[in-house]
Amino acid sequence: MLDIQRQADDRRLDIDQVGVSDLRYPITVWDKTHGRQETIASLTMSVCLPRHFKGTHMSRFIEALNAHRGEITMRTLPAMLHDLKARLEAKTTRVEARFPYFIERAAPISGAKALMDYDCAFIAESRAEGDAFTLSVRVPVTSLCPCSKAISDYGAHNQRGHVTLDVRPVEGEGGPALIWIEELIEIAEASASAPVYALLKRPDERHVTMQAYDNPAFVEDMVREAAARLKVDPRVAGFRVHVVNHESIHNHGAFAQISGGVTTL
Repeated sequence: MLDIQRQADDRRLDIDQVGVSDLRYPITVWDKTHGRQETIASLTMSVCLPRHFKGTHMSRFIEALNAHRGEITMRTLPAMLHDLKARLEAKTTRVEARFPYFIERAAPISGAKALMDYDCAFIAESRAEGDAFTLSVRVPVTSLCPCSKAISDYGAHNQRGHVTLDVRPVEGEGGPALIWIEELIEIAEASASAPVYALLKRPDERHVTMQAYDNPAFVEDMVREAAARLKVDPRVAGFRVHVVNHESIHNHGAFAQISGGVTTL
């Protein structure tokens, strides 16, 4: 049959990325406690398109995904990238999988348990110079303003914020170094005034409120603390830390960001 996509295009413009997006698909990821966790990912898959091709074959993205269905992790994504390269005759490929990850959290005093969800992503690219993988985790936290605490006769204002860690693991002979989602969540929470929980009883609420009061932190403090922890981790080749506080007494947010290591994040 006539292959329209492989016909010539006279505009002589390369396309950086072309592919499919917002593709919902069941995947299995590694779980530090339970081994494996089933979840649903929103996938974006793309390749570069040389100037001499009119279009790409969108159906081949779905074929490649089905061929590699099941576990999608830092160890399995390279095979999918290389498969896409071969199927679509592309020099570069990119796969982004965004998904909710669930952890059962126990309240600090009562021990009441409930599931917390975290927005995570696997981002993998294959180029002429090699493959690259990034793990991204967005963690909700509580912060309490040091300035408000210092100048107020009583109390201090606090807010819920988000710490986003984008981490590029060191590449070894067996692939990227293993960094658990749970480890990044711990780093994010340790940089804030207090963690966020799905379920709190009254004794827990008292504990978390006082914990935040005892650990005031500006957005600058939080981003530096998280970056300092990632900087000394020998498994981390590069990182970006982005912290935003959704201010409780202002009609705007406050944010800070630090990048380190490899510059291609």
